[in-house]
Amino acid sequence: MSSMKTALPMSLLALAFSVGGAAARELRPEDINTVSIASIGTERSGSGDPDPAIVRLQVLLDRAGSSPGVIDGLSGENVDKAVAGFEAMNNLPVDGRLDPEVASRLEGNTSVVESYVVSPEDAAGLVEKIPEDYGEKAKMQSLGYTSVAEKLSERFHMGIDLVHGLNPASQFAPGDTVWVVNPGPPREGKVKMIEADRKTGQVLAYAADGSLLAVYPATIGSEDNPAPSGKHKVKGVARMPVYRYDPKRNFKQGKNDKVLTIPKGPNGPVGTVWIDLTEPTYGIHGTPEPKLIDKVGSHGCVRLTNWDVEELAGMVKPGVVVDFVNRSSATPK
Repeated sequence: MSSMKTALPMSLLALAFSVGGAAARELRPEDINTVSIASIGTERSGSGDPDPAIVRLQVLLDRAGSSPGVIDGLSGENVDKAVAGFEAMNNLPVDGRLDPEVASRLEGNTSVVESYVVSPEDAAGLVEKIPEDYGEKAKMQSLGYTSVAEKLSERFHMGIDLVHGLNPASQFAPGDTVWVVNPGPPREGKVKMIEADRKTGQVLAYAADGSLLAVYPATIGSEDNPAPSGKHKVKGVARMPVYRYDPKRNFKQGKNDKVLTIPKGPNGPVGTVWIDLTEPTYGIHGTPEPKLIDKVGSHGCVRLTNWDVEELAGMVKPGVVVDFVNRSSATPK
């Protein structure tokens, strides 16, 4: 991770922020770095405020290869699924609960929040806004990020609210020092087989020896547009893909009834990566709305966060089998 620092003025450590216009609990980087994930209880917090311990847990799970999706400090199904994925990767009983054994294997005396200096490149290539209508999208040159904060949120796998919560006074201008989490480097390895589990809403990537390399939360089709069934194969990988919208072949968006070419960009309909499958029109791809992963249905495809699909794309080659299954938990094959 470039441009990382380790110290900021103490005056910046004690900053409070607001959620939905209401004063929220003080969130300090030092609290996230020093809290024990063993302190996380089984009761769900209804405050809506990021919990330092949950932030830490999400980062540690991400580093271990079991993605929680968006790191936002909020408990929920994607956190539970990431715990279950970690358990499966480590041959532990899979129940998605943060028991002492899981906590001890994850925890370490390490910082998860670090400082980062905003670079001129971070402020380049931004767009003013992203229209909802596909016809308006097609008129744009690119579908880039709308702010430096959004760009950093994706680079560091964070929810945009957490980015602002840790940096409430920042303008995110080049040269500014901001707080971010460090999710670690992308996983490496060779994926032999992928399972897209519709029941759990997960993508599981296996190595040739049957071990789990990585687990990701996923949106896999919907009731109106179900994902395919059975086994298919990866045809290829397209990075920063242009999206071809065909209302007769795919789906109807708004009042658009003509074929449209929608430009590339992280805020495009399929995000930053398209992993093409042998089943026509289907693929594994990114999303412009990472917080909606496994919360809102897709048009039949497999949708991951941009950073998760980028990681997966780096470990697959044409011919990798993608098996659409319905399991009850992230259990090893």
